[in-house]
Amino acid sequence: MSEKKKFYAVAKGRKPGIYQKWFGPDGAQVQIDHFPGAVFRGFATRPEAEAFLGQPHAARVRPRPSAGEGMASPAPTGAVMVYTDGSALNNPGPGGYGVVILEGGKRTELSGGFRKTTNNRMELLACIKGLEALPTPTTVSLYSDSAYVVNGITKGWAKSWRRNGWRKSNGEAALNPDLWEKLLALCEKHTVQFVWVRGHAGNPGNERCDQLATRAAAGGRLPPDTAYELALRQK
Repeated sequence: MSEKKKFYAVAKGRKPGIYQKWFGPDGAQVQIDHFPGAVFRGFATRPEAEAFLGQPHAARVRPRPSAGEGMASPAPTGAVMVYTDGSALNNPGPGGYGVVILEGGKRTELSGGFRKTTNNRMELLACIKGLEALPTPTTVSLYSDSAYVVNGITKGWAKSWRRNGWRKSNGEAALNPDLWEKLLALCEKHTVQFVWVRGHAGNPGNERCDQLATRAAAGGRLPPDTAYELALRQK
């Protein structure tokens, strides 16, 4: 579990300064969303935040990932923001997903867990649950720290696997076709921009989803991830 951030330093944004909350009209998020080249970071103490503001603003807190680490999309434009995360203890093992949906001042949190699954399945399921919660076609900015999910959509891998009968270019079977099928269908219903974020890097939406996913994975009497357990029995 990452250290809880209580102060948010905005070095470059609409109104630079230190904020004690992330969400809301007077929080840090509105200062940096859709602001080109925004520079910000979360800290546990005010002195750390003040020290960050006193540094040269070379450090970008929305870093571009290195090759293979994930794809950072352009500045999000969605009317609805959906944060997602997945977790599997010991991977595979007990797993959970967490979702935070921000829409028109309303905040919705979703979570759930399974007795045995994988981290990638929970990352995918978090995206699915977030988009399924939107009843009508919506423009969405979806934030995920999973390179597997973001690259699978933005680089067209999942659509290619589907065209090839859920086979990769090397002939191997693509994993998790049941969940990719659902996610692709939802992306056809909604207008979704996938935004890669670095995990455990002070993003409050991502950190909250991590808390929800981890808590769900640690719950008792978890149901089976039926598709995953069936695939294991068929191996």
